[in-house]
Amino acid sequence: MKKLIIFCAPSGTGKSTIISWLRENHPEFNLAFSISATSREPRGEEKDGVEYFFKTREEMLRLIEEGAFVEHEEVYNGTIYGTLKSQVEGLWAEGKNVIFDVDVNGGERIKNYYGDRALSLFILPPSIQELRRRLEGRKTDKPEKIAERIARAEYEIGEAPKFDINIVNDDLDKCEAEVYDAIKAFL
Repeated sequence: MKKLIIFCAPSGTGKSTIISWLRENHPEFNLAFSISATSREPRGEEKDGVEYFFKTREEMLRLIEEGAFVEHEEVYNGTIYGTLKSQVEGLWAEGKNVIFDVDVNGGERIKNYYGDRALSLFILPPSIQELRRRLEGRKTDKPEKIAERIARAEYEIGEAPKFDINIVNDDLDKCEAEVYDAIKAFL
């Protein structure tokens, strides 16, 4: 039986680094990344079917009406994001286990939809202060954007108990080892 691994974490916690490490170093898990659909326009070099499945708002609304999504959410200025059931089923048909990088609401919905076929992992920062330091250290966001991300992180951390496993990323090697152990035991 093919399974799902759901990753959620506040921005700046190291989730993308951990997911990349897993996919590059642990082919035995047979992980394929779930690509979300969105109604926003591609940015820069983004390509349809690589970073996202780009759809018009009308197409997204039609797909919602048809029940094509495992989960979907309207965020930022009316942009819709969602996980297509066909994406998950297609990856399973290829014999893959599916990995997700989603927000807490999407993670909860995917877990509720697939139940025991899904493992939900929440990656926590050591503290809000450390998270702020990491975000500031990136030098990619203005102070008001960092404040917005910190406020969102506080909300997300409050949702962490709803996930199967919470892992604190205070040491990347230790965190990766804990993630590896959790996924190995699950699969």
